[in-house]
Amino acid sequence: MLEIQNRLVIKQNLLSEIEKLKSSLKTLAGSPVTDLEIQPEKVESIAKLTLALEKLNPFPRPLLYATNLLDGAWLLQYSTAREIRSLKRLPLGFLVGKIYQVIDLNNASFENKAWVRHSSGLLSGYVRITATFEPALQEDDRLPDRIINVNFKQRFLGIKKILGIETSLLDPFKVVEARNPSDRIPSLKITYIDETMRIGRGGDGSLFILTRA
Repeated sequence: MLEIQNRLVIKQNLLSEIEKLKSSLKTLAGSPVTDLEIQPEKVESIAKLTLALEKLNPFPRPLLYATNLLDGAWLLQYSTAREIRSLKRLPLGFLVGKIYQVIDLNNASFENKAWVRHSSGLLSGYVRITATFEPALQEDDRLPDRIINVNFKQRFLGIKKILGIETSLLDPFKVVEARNPSDRIPSLKITYIDETMRIGRGGDGSLFILTRA
């Protein structure tokens, strides 16, 4: 019982810290926070709260006992990943808004979709990346644990509105093959999950904090 209470308190403190940071940044509503946008002491605070919450993970082997929790849409709240940092520094006056990850367990696939808008409000659209995944089996364990290997497929760029008017003419206007690293297999370790929150760490050490959309 005490562990559950501690977990709820730490979880609330972590999400509250992120929300405070969001309100202090001049970004689009719902846009995630990255470590490059905030002071080092805030980065450290989030890191400590995250580690504390991961230690209280109610499903330490989510690929065995909590796969149903993975399915569905997730909203990115905070990340230290290079690709998310890049989205927060889009050129030509474009700003990134909400970033979703939608997981389809039946097809072992997911997509990351970032909504973007020009600062002038004249254009809005998205960047979308599709991928497939499979459980990564550990050398000392024949059963899946909490790591998935990822195979990125395609990248889509689309315009949804021009001058505030919806259009399908440029949806998408560009489709290219997504790049996978040549020196490693992209992976994600699920370090915390419950009904409303998920934390993951990439193979390069990057951090992702998401909430159920």
